[in-house]
Amino acid sequence: MDNGPLIHNDATVFGILMAILGFVFWSSSRVSGFWPRFYRIVPSLLVCYFLPSLFGTAGIISGEESNLYFVASRYLLPTSLVLLTLSIDFKAILRLGPKALIMFLTGTVGILIGGPLAIIIVSWVSPETVGGHGVDAVWRGLTTVAGSWIGGGANQTAMKEVFEVGDQVFSAMITVDVIVANIWMAFILIAAGKSEQIDRWNKADSTAIDQLKNRVAAEQAKSARIPNLTDLMSILAVGFLVTGVAHAGADQIGPWIADNAPGLAEYSLTSKFFWLVVIATTGGLLLSFTRLRSLESVGASRIGSACLYVLVATIGMKMNLLAIFENPGLFAVGLIWIAIHAGLLILVAKLIRAPVFFLAVGSQANVGGAASAPIVASAFHPSLAPVGVLLAVLGYALGTYAAYGCGLLMKAVAP
Repeated sequence: MDNGPLIHNDATVFGILMAILGFVFWSSSRVSGFWPRFYRIVPSLLVCYFLPSLFGTAGIISGEESNLYFVASRYLLPTSLVLLTLSIDFKAILRLGPKALIMFLTGTVGILIGGPLAIIIVSWVSPETVGGHGVDAVWRGLTTVAGSWIGGGANQTAMKEVFEVGDQVFSAMITVDVIVANIWMAFILIAAGKSEQIDRWNKADSTAIDQLKNRVAAEQAKSARIPNLTDLMSILAVGFLVTGVAHAGADQIGPWIADNAPGLAEYSLTSKFFWLVVIATTGGLLLSFTRLRSLESVGASRIGSACLYVLVATIGMKMNLLAIFENPGLFAVGLIWIAIHAGLLILVAKLIRAPVFFLAVGSQANVGGAASAPIVASAFHPSLAPVGVLLAVLGYALGTYAAYGCGLLMKAVAP
């Protein structure tokens, strides 16, 4: 008897996944009725993971049998990294002032050290919670949370491949990632509603925020335009060309290191996928210093995000949301981790008297990435949403490197 999925054809499976994504984006854009109330409670990103997992659990499709995840992770992931980092404007980031960058980098450091510290703390009480061996070792799974919380979904998938994370532990980690991150985001949104009182208590000067609102709104109105077919083809050409170069480089560098310095395999430096991600990210950063950065005005990052959401749906096919119940202690790890991140941000904000806006967006540019940083920024003022995107793009740029370093630290302290 065949116990396989109902649908075997990947073209049909891909059509189902795209229909799911289309439905989520359509319903989350509604401004009245049931859906706005629903998405105030359930993040749309979680739904993009959850619905494909229901189809997989019901036996309609199979993430294990399908090749769609492989295609998305090898082609769409590096392309999304290129297009998301292509738009980075270091001059604009510097114009945000030192406090914005300090708070953003503080958030990054909080995640970087929070993961290893959370493992150490939990291991004192319950070493089996953060133990495990092989591909299902908990420290490996936590590297994907580091990738998500420092950069975003693309960096998360990169860490899954680089550290060879098993599907079972990865399913649990996605649940920890999304739920814990959104608990923290809820606190941030509450703070956004009380930003004036908090800034007065902290004696923070928020006049720079008002100037920022006006400047960002003016720049956005000046540069944005409706893309034509040439624009779209140019964006795709740049994204997939750099992806092709990244594949070519990875095919040479990984095996060369394996032959000449096999000991570096411990640091994933013999992995072709590691070099694929690094070269794609670096290529996007280098292009951000060229005229190609102007492609952002016609939607480069939006196309990059579309590639990323296709990847999210293919990951969802492989998810088992019930996996978290096999190790509920993982929530403790996630909560301690995010508490270290939050505590460090609050401490530094108090020391430098940073406006709560910089704390909130600096945190979400790390933890939430491009999916939620603009949402948090617009909670302060709609014209500030691009600031969230700007810092989130910086998170994409740092995510691959910082999450990799965090992964090595977690490996070192894991029981």
